[in-house]
Order: sequence, then C-alpha cells, then structure tokens
Amino acid sequence: MDYNLLWFVLVGVLFAGYAMLDGFDLGVGALILRVKDDDERRVLYNAIGPVWDGNEVWLVTGGGALFAAFPPVYATVFSGFYLAFMLLLFALIFRAVAIEFRSKEPWLWWRRWWDRGFFAGSTTAALLIGVAMGNIVWGIPLDARGEFAGTFLSLLHPYALLMGVTTVVLFMMHGAIYLHMKTEGPLQARIRQWINPLIIAFIVCYALTTLATLLYVPRMTHILREQPALFAVVVLLVLAIANLPREIHRGRDGAAFLSSCATMLLLMALFGLGMFPNMVYSVPDPAHSLTAYNAASTEKTLKIMTLIAATGVPIVLAYTATVYYIFRGKVKIGKDSY
Repeated sequence: MDYNLLWFVLVGVLFAGYAMLDGFDLGVGALILRVKDDDERRVLYNAIGPVWDGNEVWLVTGGGALFAAFPPVYATVFSGFYLAFMLLLFALIFRAVAIEFRSKEPWLWWRRWWDRGFFAGSTTAALLIGVAMGNIVWGIPLDARGEFAGTFLSLLHPYALLMGVTTVVLFMMHGAIYLHMKTEGPLQARIRQWINPLIIAFIVCYALTTLATLLYVPRMTHILREQPALFAVVVLLVLAIANLPREIHRGRDGAAFLSSCATMLLLMALFGLGMFPNMVYSVPDPAHSLTAYNAASTEKTLKIMTLIAATGVPIVLAYTATVYYIFRGKVKIGKDSY
C-alpha cells in the first residue's frame, strides 16, 4: 500500500470536511449584517449555534494529521504563514466570543458591536483561508532546506487575493443555502432572494480564478491532460453547481445543501489532483518543493497512524452525524437560545 498517497488523501479529506462544515458557519457570519431585525439575527446565530464548535474539530484534526504525517510541510507552512495564521486564529476566536457574548445583554449597542465583530471575524477568516490556498496553488519561495524565504506582504499577490475573494463568496453562498434550509416564513423568503445572486457571483469569481489558473499556473491541469478520465471531476462539479438553483426553485432545501457540499468537495478534489504529489510547491525553484514523498514521516509511522485513523476518523464522523441529527429541522428560539 502507498501510505504516502493514502495520507495525502486523508489530510485532504479532513481539510475538505472543515471547509464544507465550517464554511457555512463563516458564510452565515459574512451575511449576518444583511438581517436588521434582532430576533431574526438570533435565528441566524441559533442556526449554527449547536454545530459551529464541532465543525472546527475538523480543522484541529486536519492540522494534527498534517503534523504527524508530513512534519516538514507543517513546519514550513505554519512558520511561513505565521502572521497570516495568527490573524486567522484571532478571527476565529473573536467570532466564537461574539456568538457567546452577543445575547448576554439586551442593550442594542452591545448586540450591534458583537454582530459587527462576528461579521469581521467570519469574513476575515474566510478571506485568509482562500489566500492561503491561493499561495499553495501559486507556489511560495522555499530555500534548499525547505524553509519559507518570503515575507507576509509577498503572500498578498493578485492571484491569492482573487482566491480569497472567491472563497468568501463560496462560503456566503454555502451559508445562505444552509440558512434557507434552517429557517421559515418571511425570513426564509428573504434569504431565498440572496441565493441566486450569490450563485452568480460565485460562478463569476470561479470562472476568473479558473482562467487565471490556466494562464499563470498551468501545472495544476497537467494531471487532467495526462489522465483524461479525471475530467469527470470537472463535469461533476459543473453539474453540482448547475443543480443549486434547480433544487432551490423546487423548494428542496436539503438537496440544495447537499449539492453545495458536493461543490465544495469537488473543488477540493480538483485542488488535490492539481497539487499531487506536491504539498508545498516552490517558486522559482521547483526542486525545493515539499511533496507527499520527500516530506513524509517514516513508513512505520504512517502505518501506525493508519491504524489510529481507522479508529479515530469513524468516531469524528459519528460525532458529527449525531450532532446534526439531534439538531435537525427548523430553528426555534427559546429561553436557552443564543
């Protein structure tokens, strides 16, 4: 068995799970200021209230898997992107505090302050996640020891920022579809009006990102040229996106949300296919790149980790499924609600 490939895929699945699950949390945060009524804002908070912290388990698990399976990659990425990751951490912390503190007091100024903080933390986190992915695709300068040789400002180039904006719009679309599934009445009707414009905005951003990738990062499509059968992933992605307005029009909220999840998973699949075997691509010297083979732990370590993952991953999946099953259905505001 190729344990390096297995762990490349598994780490990707964990981060894809985080993007899919915490993505709608961040999207809801980016949309929170579009709702003016305080009671309706509480509905939005309580739509994600029971699940947001559990969703972040996937980020912790993915980071732990990356640290254990590919230590040089973890060291390079977290040291090279140190300032960006600290900003991401503060954004995630601030939005978590906003959720918990927002409804502690009835004062209007208090709640508006935390609403703005929740919006800022969510939008900043989504943007930084996209910028980080954009830099991984574009490539970052590494020296012969595999250490980051750039600066924070060098990470803010146009391609990375375009990826960041695309990620924000994707999460907003994902969050709006989730909210449509969890709300009812006049609020749901207004949220429905947001979805199609967000789908169009995402398609435009994704088209621009794809065009920029084809022009400036053609290596990301190399595997599709070498293995034409993998183009099926692109076809499935197009179908998943096209199915979003169809399911919303038919009033099938659950199916629309699943299509949105499929869109995110397929986007991550294309990302992984384009990167493999590279995990951190080095520019301008590709010889310094960190791959799933030259940056992996020993085979014995990967084998032991596979046994642990065989137990741990089903537990995470079962926990996630249980939480979503318990809190299924429309949001109802009660005395214990946020």
